[in-house]
Amino acid sequence: MNLASKRGHEEPEINVVSLIDVVLLLVVFFILSSRFTDEGRLRVHLPSASAVPLEKVGSEPLVVSVTQAGTYLVNQRELINSSPETLRAALLKEAGSNRGMRVTLRADARATHQSVITAMDVLGRLGFAEVNIATIKEAPAGKP
Repeated sequence: MNLASKRGHEEPEINVVSLIDVVLLLVVFFILSSRFTDEGRLRVHLPSASAVPLEKVGSEPLVVSVTQAGTYLVNQRELINSSPETLRAALLKEAGSNRGMRVTLRADARATHQSVITAMDVLGRLGFAEVNIATIKEAPAGKP
């Protein structure tokens, strides 16, 4: 007595077409939602406001100051106007071909944000890699 069925045994099968569609949809979503930005163009080292940063021994740094009125000074010499081209020419005159030197950006607390960003943009376009932003040491709480 043969109890086995005469029909062929069907193998179970998993339909993966819909799974592939979902995975591709997720890949496209993550590609479109991620931001591709160029964040490594200008390295800026922000010193701590509660401690004095250590000075490196080496060449004299280049100091760019931004006044409250938005005018620029390069190594304590005031420029004739506040255009980016004049700042660029003064930086080229002071630095020459040395783009590896440290640049300290000193901006008045009441200076406009645009004038500080303009100075940083000119420095970045010239290829300066090490830009420090100067701050003053924060007074301890309770002391004027």
